[in-house]
Amino acid sequence: MLWVTWSCWGNGSLDDEKDDLLQRRNYLVDKIMVEPLQLLNEMPGGIGLQFQGEWALYSCSMLAESLSNMAELYPETKDSAVASIDSLIQIVKSPELRRYDRMRWGEDPMESLDGDVSHVSYLSHLAWMIGNYRRIGGDNRYKQLHDSVCKAINRRIKQSPILNIPTYPDEPIYVPDMMVAIVALSDYARLNDGKYSSTVKDWICRAQSEWIDNKTGLLVSFLDDKGMIEALVKGSYAALNCYYLTKIDAEFAKDQYENLKIHFGQSFPVSGIKEYHDRSCWLGMDIDAGPIILNLSPSGTAFAIGVATYFNDMEFRNSLLKTAEIAGHTIKWNNKRHYLLGDIALVGEAITLAMRTNYRINDIRYCR
Repeated sequence: MLWVTWSCWGNGSLDDEKDDLLQRRNYLVDKIMVEPLQLLNEMPGGIGLQFQGEWALYSCSMLAESLSNMAELYPETKDSAVASIDSLIQIVKSPELRRYDRMRWGEDPMESLDGDVSHVSYLSHLAWMIGNYRRIGGDNRYKQLHDSVCKAINRRIKQSPILNIPTYPDEPIYVPDMMVAIVALSDYARLNDGKYSSTVKDWICRAQSEWIDNKTGLLVSFLDDKGMIEALVKGSYAALNCYYLTKIDAEFAKDQYENLKIHFGQSFPVSGIKEYHDRSCWLGMDIDAGPIILNLSPSGTAFAIGVATYFNDMEFRNSLLKTAEIAGHTIKWNNKRHYLLGDIALVGEAITLAMRTNYRINDIRYCR
């Protein structure tokens, strides 16, 4: 209890959290900015090649997001952030990291940009990273690639009658993966005089009118290839959807956040986001949520930190960070700091830093 209290003492203040955030950045830069195969080997071997690739991709994109956020919050870090995001983009572009997506689709995502096969998750994270690089002052070395990737993403989405494309063949449409694409196109629009903003607006409008769960009022987690709602809303997916919406439409995000807290929020015995709103799960496992303990979704709770940060909901944010400290246990040495749990799931460490730095800077409205 004393350790948790001490570790969470400065939470809620940009100044008081600064050293903590910078030290966590230092740890992640050392762990993630390595050779691609070394990074892949940092991912748990038991989850298989596909999820190792996905987790490595997320680790890179969430660290890039953290660095760009911190460049805005602490301008003296901007030059180092630009250089680090450049290195992260090179890792994500590597054949080793593209392998998982190539295995599933039977073609390389970077060598088939003129084609019509989806590759939406891999390409969207890459485009989002390039958008962050350019937004905080990076040069034009990736402009042509950014143009090509976003053109392919936009064309493939527009070709779909339901404005959604699958992450992998013969699987449902994962709505959070689609939202990365919409975030990437929204970022691109800001850098390029509104190009592709109509696609973003169309997607948001249809989401609000067609893809809302009747019971919770939240965006659904899955769609089929006809745009019909599949399965239940998951806490991990709902929280991630809310986070991505803070990058696209603050008003829509606010509405979703309130519904998330109503239907998935838990305050006892510890605060967090439940994985299931309609049943209890005291102990379970989910590849996306992580180990579910006392109903709580580790990834859902982490993503909720980002939304609480954005809306300055500091009471809830601090309670979520307290839960993260209880579960993760911070350790510090040599000007580096991280959760001990990060040694098992590095991607969780990267996600949490991105969420803690997701402060509200500007708003864009679509579908109004």
